[in-house]
Amino acid sequence: MDILAQYQQVKNTLPSNVKLVAVSKFHPVEKIQAVYEGGQRIFGESRAQELCNKTSLLPSDIEWHFIGHLQTNKIKHVIPHVSLIHGVDTFHLLAEIDKESGKANKVTRCLLQMHIAQEETKFGLSEQELYNLLASDSFRQMKHVQVCGLMGMASNTDNMDKVRNEFRGLKQLFDKTKKQFFAETPSFCELSMGMSHDYTIAIEEGSTMVRIGTSIFGEREY
Repeated sequence: MDILAQYQQVKNTLPSNVKLVAVSKFHPVEKIQAVYEGGQRIFGESRAQELCNKTSLLPSDIEWHFIGHLQTNKIKHVIPHVSLIHGVDTFHLLAEIDKESGKANKVTRCLLQMHIAQEETKFGLSEQELYNLLASDSFRQMKHVQVCGLMGMASNTDNMDKVRNEFRGLKQLFDKTKKQFFAETPSFCELSMGMSHDYTIAIEEGSTMVRIGTSIFGEREY
């Protein structure tokens, strides 16, 4: 099946209220261009250098999302190009994004990454760390970041009941956080969860944004 057909197949499975982030990391510009021509506008990258290279070669109306683990020394390179950073997993990282966005005279949209999997390798905030961050004076003083929602990655397992429970827990946490901290903030509306192997479950459990790479682009070319 060609890449455009794969893209359309994925698109046809998504409800109209769910945004598709086509995860283009490690894939060549030609593949991204093909999917772009099929109508896709949101693409996800996870390395600063690769992101910067691709933005200069591809159409300017692409909405780039940074979906990887962002190192603080790479923030200033990423800020000019991205419309959303998915994986903000520490207070320190959010503060640095705020600082660099201020220098760039920009407000950067972010999602706070929650640790929902049972694996130590996954990054993310605990529920208590999330509440501490949002309740802090330091957060309230940030002028150059906009927290738009939460993000999480389920355990890498074939046990789909476990995956479903993790997604369900994250949706409950999102609702609780919205009520407690963002009740009057319409922009806090995104719940990014679900990848190629588990996105249908994520959507059933309330995801508004899915990150799909392999099902569209095929296996990555490192």
